[in-house]
Amino acid sequence: MAKSKSVEREARRPEINLPELRTYEGQGLEPDGDYDGLRFEDLDLGGEDGAGATFLDCGIYRCALGETALGRARMLDSVLEGVSGVGTRMENCELRDVELRDARLGGTQMHGARLNRVLVRGGKIDFLNLRQAKLTDVTFEGCVLVEPDFGGARLERVTFRDCVLRRAELHQAQLKDVDLRGVTELDIATGLDRLAGAVISPDQLMELAPAFAAQIGVRVEG
Repeated sequence: MAKSKSVEREARRPEINLPELRTYEGQGLEPDGDYDGLRFEDLDLGGEDGAGATFLDCGIYRCALGETALGRARMLDSVLEGVSGVGTRMENCELRDVELRDARLGGTQMHGARLNRVLVRGGKIDFLNLRQAKLTDVTFEGCVLVEPDFGGARLERVTFRDCVLRRAELHQAQLKDVDLRGVTELDIATGLDRLAGAVISPDQLMELAPAFAAQIGVRVEG
């Protein structure tokens, strides 16, 4: 009888074809605003209130987003490149067909967010809060994630390539078709038992072996 083989389903990448963008000439952001086909470039949007806004076919380049309120915002078929800031509030937002490139963010609040066909490429994100979020077809590529919190989140078809994943929180997370083999530094702070549904490399297994042993109460002595 032939042995059954597990099949990892790869994350689908976003397909974005931005139209010719018009330069945004407004003043800041507006709650529940409607932004379509616009280029936001080299703007300081820190502290602005764009809660509930919709960004469709937009390019956001090198903008400051420190403490910007984007809760419940919808970003669709859009690119964010070189954005930076601490304390960006994106709770319960929706990102669909989005690329986030070379971001420098800290303490971004995305609990309850919905990410579908999202590519996070390059950059560094510290203390990313994705508690209770839903990630489907998400790729992290060439980026550094420091203490990301996936507590209670659902990850399906999520791929990590050439990434650093440092002190990740997986408490009560649900993983399905999650590929961690491309993580160059894999450090799980909590939730080792939630790795069911993920695939790791043999080398990663050896690195995690002491933590797995401690998880089940096994003492390893020479």
